[in-house]
Amino acid sequence: MTAIYLLRHGQASFGSADYDVLSPTGQRQAEQLGEELRRRAVPVHAVWSGTLRRQVATAAACLPAAGVDLECRQDPRWNEYDHIGLMRHVDTTDPAVAAHQFQGLLDDALRTWIEDGGSAGPGSWTAFAGGALAAVDDVFDGLPRGRAALVFTSAGVISAVCARLLDLPPTGYLALNRTMANASVTKLVRGRSGVSLLSINEHAHFEGEHRELLSYR
Repeated sequence: MTAIYLLRHGQASFGSADYDVLSPTGQRQAEQLGEELRRRAVPVHAVWSGTLRRQVATAAACLPAAGVDLECRQDPRWNEYDHIGLMRHVDTTDPAVAAHQFQGLLDDALRTWIEDGGSAGPGSWTAFAGGALAAVDDVFDGLPRGRAALVFTSAGVISAVCARLLDLPPTGYLALNRTMANASVTKLVRGRSGVSLLSINEHAHFEGEHRELLSYR
């Protein structure tokens, strides 16, 4: 079977003026993710990312550590939803929001976005989730039998793909999205029965001596 490893980006700069930059912890997470992929000896045939800087920077730090010398191609279908646009009436740089209120406010905004067809936010939920699923199919179509692709993307995209494969309602999507660890690994395989979810949100590479690197935002 062919496989796709959906890799969440490392920790970005939450609460700062420019979120779309890896934090120092995010840089270390990306490197540790690369070490984990090297340990697994993943037979990598192709590498993809979205166009967001935190995704591209995670790939740049991860691939040398993984021993993968391939071009990282970009596809905007792997980009995260615009959380700033969804929460345009919320000051996400406010320390009180960042520390105590952000996740609940984000869940409310996402639930409204999903349930109302997209008029409450930038673009539509249908286009966002459908684009991610189409990108999965396109990457699989380009893989030789027994080979794998690495895709550097974001929690919302990974959760949308998993929720569709598991036939989850919006509440299930939200539960997946809020618990996705930075630089985690989700594995998809495709065989005669189609695309299957083999594992989700693996982060054992941030346990033991690297437990200080575990983060979710």
